[in-house]
Amino acid sequence: MSHGHGHGHGHGHDGPVPLGPTAARVVVGLLTAIGIVVLLGTAALWPSSRSIDIPAPFQTSGGGAVVTEAGTVVTQDTGSCGSTSSGRVFTGNPVPPATDAYQCARSVIAIESGPNEGTRTLLEIAPGPGQPELHAGEKIRLVRQTDPSGTTQYSFYDYARGLPITLIIVAFAVVIVVVARWRGLRALIGLLVAFGVLVGFMLPALLDGKPAVPVALVGGSLILYAVLYLAHGVNLRTSSALLGTLASMGLAALLSYLAIRLTNLTGLSEEQNTDVQLYLEHVSITGLLLAGFIIGSLGVLNDVTITQASSAFELAAIDPSASRREVFTSAMRVGRDHIASTVYTLVLAYAGGALPLLLFFSIAGRSISDVLTGDAVAIEIVRACVGGIALTLSVPLTTAIAALLARPVGSGGGAAPVVERPRREPTRGRHAR
Repeated sequence: MSHGHGHGHGHGHDGPVPLGPTAARVVVGLLTAIGIVVLLGTAALWPSSRSIDIPAPFQTSGGGAVVTEAGTVVTQDTGSCGSTSSGRVFTGNPVPPATDAYQCARSVIAIESGPNEGTRTLLEIAPGPGQPELHAGEKIRLVRQTDPSGTTQYSFYDYARGLPITLIIVAFAVVIVVVARWRGLRALIGLLVAFGVLVGFMLPALLDGKPAVPVALVGGSLILYAVLYLAHGVNLRTSSALLGTLASMGLAALLSYLAIRLTNLTGLSEEQNTDVQLYLEHVSITGLLLAGFIIGSLGVLNDVTITQASSAFELAAIDPSASRREVFTSAMRVGRDHIASTVYTLVLAYAGGALPLLLFFSIAGRSISDVLTGDAVAIEIVRACVGGIALTLSVPLTTAIAALLARPVGSGGGAAPVVERPRREPTRGRHAR
């Protein structure tokens, strides 16, 4: 590579300067070209507006979409079941059961939305594992549907989590904005863009039967362009991180494809995937699995590449006499620390997700090799390993790009705007070694 270019005269004005603007033009040119390909890909893969029938498990008995209403538990007791008011709309008190056949939990619910707002219904819930335990004053969601005779029926759907989840999201946003200020706010806007790409483009395109890997690569690229430039500003530092991340995402896609083909993973050990295969035959499960691998690797790649780019730029700014090779070597020391800690993060995150599964297998009396090579656990192992390889290789890749771009700083290369803040923590004083 071109590290040796500024070797003997890193502090002079003659060595590194010519490569600086050239390297910058190459990176900007590449990112522009990739951006155009991504936009063309988005247009080509844009989902059609055809409607897809609601699969049977998600329909009401009338064949429509599930409609839910708000409710609050008014009273809760245990007693005889079999009241004719169960699930029906009434005012006042429910009709007592005719016989004393069996005991269950009885909840009178005040209906607080929809056509029957202001009335009540009765839920009778037989005891058993997985059944909800309701308490007076609790907010819940009810399914509203009509039976064959046209009578409105209500049943328990889920706990109402709107308010607590909103409070948690607000706390998350406030902490980020207070600590990271404008950059934090821009990062939150980037997250909204990422969510918009996922919900507005990727999911409809996958439902439309578009090939999963191109959809994941195009969607992932759209997310990366928006998130990185929004959070970190439009400059050479961010551009080098973006190019490193895009290259690493392509690498993650290739590794994921090879790993899934090599291990014959089907994804059918996961119930949701079986439902998809059953009710959405045109959607490829292995494609979906592959898309999940690619999107899952983005966050952690983004984290590592931006740190590496920042480290290289800061080191170059702090020590103007350092050659490109010295900048690269020093930034790689930071990168090795980062790889070690992020690999733990990656593997432990997947292990945490698979805990219920591992618990279930631990009591099944199966050998550890059977458990580890079974589809369900193998998916998590392959996912963690592919993510780890892509993550590790992204470090030297991004550091090399950033070192090439960072060196003209302070030597007349005209890249001064990116040196505004020589005080970010990732450098950890490593350059002094």
